[in-house]
Amino acid sequence: MKNRSLIIILIFLFGMNSCKENKQDVIFHKSHEPKKLQAPFSDVVETNDFLFLAGQVGMDHTTRTLVKGGIEAETKQCIENIKDVLMQHGASLDRVVKCTVILKDINDFAAFNKVYKTYFPNKPARTTFAASGLAVDASIEIDVIAVK
Repeated sequence: MKNRSLIIILIFLFGMNSCKENKQDVIFHKSHEPKKLQAPFSDVVETNDFLFLAGQVGMDHTTRTLVKGGIEAETKQCIENIKDVLMQHGASLDRVVKCTVILKDINDFAAFNKVYKTYFPNKPARTTFAASGLAVDASIEIDVIAVK
């Protein structure tokens, strides 16, 4: 009986150490864009080899203004911004496993999708919906989850 209790305790302690060894930290990465360093959110949060990106809009980060040209131009810039952030963290668009897309106008769905398909041939899981009042009056915002 004593040996059995000792074995159970050893198994329990080994299991606890194993859990501690597999625990990974959560890293809250600052933006690589100097003008966004004071933002109240992280551009990327990393844990267990996953990258959770904050939403991106179709903003040209050199001018800090939305690109002109409507939903297609904004979609392209938005995804290019995502691509830049992923590159900063050792990943790329082909490592994206989930996208959440928010459109200002659901009637822009076909035009958005036309551009989107050229960037995501792997077809990550996706949720798309419309909402009014996006930041900086954008027509689209996309956030992604990628595997490092």
